[in-house]
Amino acid sequence: MKRSSKTMTILILVFAVSIVSLSVNVASAQAVPEWVKNTALWYGEGIVSEGEFLNMIKFLIENEVIVIDNIKEPTPQVVDAQVVIPNGNFDVTGAGFYSPLNLEVPIGTTVTWVNDDSVPHNIQSIDVSGKVIQLFNSPPLNTGDRFEHTFEEEGVYKYYCSFHPWRVGLVTVS
Repeated sequence: MKRSSKTMTILILVFAVSIVSLSVNVASAQAVPEWVKNTALWYGEGIVSEGEFLNMIKFLIENEVIVIDNIKEPTPQVVDAQVVIPNGNFDVTGAGFYSPLNLEVPIGTTVTWVNDDSVPHNIQSIDVSGKVIQLFNSPPLNTGDRFEHTFEEEGVYKYYCSFHPWRVGLVTVS
C-alpha cells in the first residue's frame, strides 16, 4: 500500500509541475514556487483535498502564473448540407418525409434539396402560420433536379411542397 501511495504522489507531483510548465515562460524547477510543489506533494499524500488542489491550479491560471493559450475552436463546417426528397414522398400515407426532416447548419451554409421521388416537387418557404413567403422558393423539381439556397441569418426556416402540402421540413441555422 505504501508503494502505491508513493507512486501516486510522484505522479501527482509530475502532473502539477507539468501544468505549471505549460505557461508561456518555460518554467524550470527553480521557477516553480515552493508552495505549488508543496501543495502537489500534500495532494499526493492525501493531506489536502482534490478541491484544494484544483483551487490552487485555478488560482495559478487566474493570476496568469499558468498561461493557457486561448485556442479558438473551429466552427463546424457542414460537409453534406443536403435535403433529399425520397421516393414515395408524394403519397399521403407513405413515410417518405424529407431526409433529414430538420437540417441543422451554421450561418452561411448553402443547402441543396434533391428530388429523388418519381414525381415533381417544389420547395416553398413558409412563415409560422404556414403561408408561403418569398425567402426561398423553387420551380417544380423533376426527378434528379436540385434546388439551392444559402442561409445568411440565424433562425428556424420552415418549408413545404405546395404539390404535397402534408410534407413539411425545417432548416435550423445557428
